[in-house]
Amino acid sequence: MKAIVCTKYGSPETLHLIDMEKPVPKRKELLVKVHASTVTAGDIRVRTFKSPALLWLPMRLVLGLSKPRKPVLGVELAGEVVAVGSEVARFKQGDPVFALTGMGFGAHAEYACLSEDGMVSIKPANTTYEEAAAALYGGTTALYFLRKANIQKGQKVLIYGASGTVGTFALQLARHFGAEVDGVCSTANLEWVKSLGASQVIDYTAEDCTQRGGQYDIIFDAVGKLPKSSRKKALKPHGSFVTVDGQGIAKVRIQDLQLLKELMESGNIKSVIDRYYPLEQMAEAHRYVEQGHKKGNVVIRVSQGRG
Repeated sequence: MKAIVCTKYGSPETLHLIDMEKPVPKRKELLVKVHASTVTAGDIRVRTFKSPALLWLPMRLVLGLSKPRKPVLGVELAGEVVAVGSEVARFKQGDPVFALTGMGFGAHAEYACLSEDGMVSIKPANTTYEEAAAALYGGTTALYFLRKANIQKGQKVLIYGASGTVGTFALQLARHFGAEVDGVCSTANLEWVKSLGASQVIDYTAEDCTQRGGQYDIIFDAVGKLPKSSRKKALKPHGSFVTVDGQGIAKVRIQDLQLLKELMESGNIKSVIDRYYPLEQMAEAHRYVEQGHKKGNVVIRVSQGRG
């Protein structure tokens, strides 16, 4: 099979397309032909290995000392089950699935082996493989932090970075939970974020969203860039602030995938996709994501899949 490997920490030029042996599923595993994956901020962090000084050594021990221990990056995928292990009960050959591989990585390849007991589910029926793959990282991260903030119906929520991978899902999910949601983004994305259901959209290049007074029950910094000094200004006295910055990996449950599937099938949420790249152009996809200006998700078309 073809796969993209990261040969060492550094620039996008460390990513190379190679031929490698197709994996064989173990007793409790399924082999998935990957139709689509994404490039996330997490992939960029691993490839560049940007880590606080105090975490440098622990992170190198986890990820690999001189290069990624798991060279095939990619944390989310969608595709078709082509083989199952002898003890797999939940899935069968031909099932369309979407899955989070997380720290197992491996999604930037034509095939991937997944544990039946991992974060894998039948994909939403009304989505393409590209849309399904793009729902997982952003959707589950947004769910985790909104729950951490104890979101309630009728609350007023501010999503800082509402046009990114996590922010687009945070905005839609907060509305699903019954909150009134304002979004913060750049000038270019104002109308587009408004179309996702934001009550108000604030252009951070023209206005400081924290100077509006304490009116929000929850502020969710979906990009980890809101200065600490200004966070409390816009919160109500007992409001909650949550941020993706420095929080590690969001805890994910299989029920989260089921919820995302149901909400996508009912039309309550949707994946936002900025650009598509073929597997062979992974380095270009990394360069674009690294600029920090993408809208929603950048999808990698690994192999041809429909439905």
